[in-house]
Amino acid sequence: MPQVLLSVVIITFNEEATIARCLEAARPIADELLVVDSFSTDRTVDICRQLGAQVMQHAFEGYVEQKNYATAQARHHHVLQLDADEVLTDELRQSIEAAKANWQHAGYTLARLTNYCGSWVRHGGWYPDRKLRLYDRRLGAWQGLLLHERYEVQPGQTIGVLAGDAQHYSYSSVEQHVNQLNRFTSIAADELWLRGKRQVTVFHLLLKPWWKFVHGYFFRLGFLDGFAGLCIATISAWGVFLKFAKLKTRKRLAQ
Repeated sequence: MPQVLLSVVIITFNEEATIARCLEAARPIADELLVVDSFSTDRTVDICRQLGAQVMQHAFEGYVEQKNYATAQARHHHVLQLDADEVLTDELRQSIEAAKANWQHAGYTLARLTNYCGSWVRHGGWYPDRKLRLYDRRLGAWQGLLLHERYEVQPGQTIGVLAGDAQHYSYSSVEQHVNQLNRFTSIAADELWLRGKRQVTVFHLLLKPWWKFVHGYFFRLGFLDGFAGLCIATISAWGVFLKFAKLKTRKRLAQ
């Protein structure tokens, strides 16, 4: 089988602080660099074009819809979907090149190593954080409702594993994490509502947040990541409470 041609696809919105290093790290293995932008108001589009990426603009209707749209616009069937805050390491690039030269699966997963406020996080359930990002678009699609989108291959297809990490530059400050959490918990509550979830009890508001902290900080060894691990475990637990508190509030308003 001849080496496949690869489209690296990235969706963006106001990513001027991160997009350059993402594109520069992906360019060596890309036969096409495609950015689908949701009408950014900063310099994102200019930076992408300066670095040789093709830029299309498309209104954001949801993560699943945007990623499926972006995948469909790619010139090649084989796609590597990245977020703007992800950077390929040398080892991961070499692994992708090997997959291109000898493609054997419908898709491949990669590991993400997250940088949180300047610290690399290797515990607490945040690593290796495997995601299916390299795929043949003819054999799968992005799935999900409002949040936690995922790429799924068709039944009977196989999935390979790539060596190396994608460095994920998540939050540069605790404030940024909290602000993002507030937004994501609102979306998560909406998703629960769409799934028909209505019941919120003391179990959801007290025990589930408590278990989220204990599980991440102690059982998943989050404490080994020091201050970053403590922040992640605490804010994640708070996020569980917020999600169900917002769902309960929505139920009361609906009544």
